[in-house]
Amino acid sequence: MMSNDSKTGLVIPYWHDITKTELIEIGRLSEELGYDSIWVPELWGRDAFSLLTVLALNTKRVKLGTGIVSVFSRSPAIIAQTMATLDEISEGRMILGLGTSGPIVIKDWHGVEFEKPLKRTREYVEIIRIITSGERVDYDGEIFKLKNFRLQFTPLRKSIPIYIASLGPKNIRLTGEIADGWIPFLTTLGFLKDGIRELIASASAKERDPDNLMVCPYIPACVYKENDLSKRMVKDYIAYYIGGMGTYYYQMISRYGFKDEAERIVEACKKGNKNQAIQGVSDALLDSIAVVGTKDTGKKKLKEYIKAGADLPIIIFPPKLSRDMVRETIMGLAPGD
Repeated sequence: MMSNDSKTGLVIPYWHDITKTELIEIGRLSEELGYDSIWVPELWGRDAFSLLTVLALNTKRVKLGTGIVSVFSRSPAIIAQTMATLDEISEGRMILGLGTSGPIVIKDWHGVEFEKPLKRTREYVEIIRIITSGERVDYDGEIFKLKNFRLQFTPLRKSIPIYIASLGPKNIRLTGEIADGWIPFLTTLGFLKDGIRELIASASAKERDPDNLMVCPYIPACVYKENDLSKRMVKDYIAYYIGGMGTYYYQMISRYGFKDEAERIVEACKKGNKNQAIQGVSDALLDSIAVVGTKDTGKKKLKEYIKAGADLPIIIFPPKLSRDMVRETIMGLAPGD
């Protein structure tokens, strides 16, 4: 909602065996090709902030974001300290992508109860903004009560942009009320338009200018010479989320009009039939939430997202993509004609 400029971001591939050399090469290539920003995910492998430090020291212009860090993973003070430090190291290029993650990851990996996710997100954003402003922190929230501390150095920027990864109606409204940007995932063009209307309404209700909100959908992508293999890889990724990450994505995909596909995928996953789960992702479902095909069709699809209201389409690579697939996709979907 900020501009009509054609920008594209990308998420660093989540390979379990990625090397520091590969990370630096991808960062520099992305910068050379004109990508707006590089985002580093955090699941249960390498932590985002360490990888962002490497990228900050080996790039010069490209923006760098957490994509995403869970509000259940660290205290708000630690996140604020880390972001202020990285912003200093990167000379003002950081974006904080926050989200709640899901109950399975939070409970079984972090060992924390998945409680009051919206309230927690609100308090995190409020506390992080106070800390990075350089002001003394006196905060009396429902979850956090902080007092008498101030960051021990002057942040490079008093306000580091905060984007929220959200999909549910309440979370999207919260994003409009408090965030600088919105990161939806596995979104159709129709859902994106509906979400933007919700963002505008919630921002306006709080007397915030909706035009200052960045809309940055994560879009699974693979542009590769072997189209059938590309499709299978991305379908595998989509099936994993629908059938293996609790009920949320199943419900979301069902609301898009793909209830039959979603049910087939879930049933196949319950039986441990991976091939059947992948086959459950129809071409229509794939085309509605992902970018697959030639670089020309891929760029056309990204332009459709921009036309639907995206300020910054962000391509995300299924983790099973090969090095060649990722490189070809980065090259093929680079900004520009």
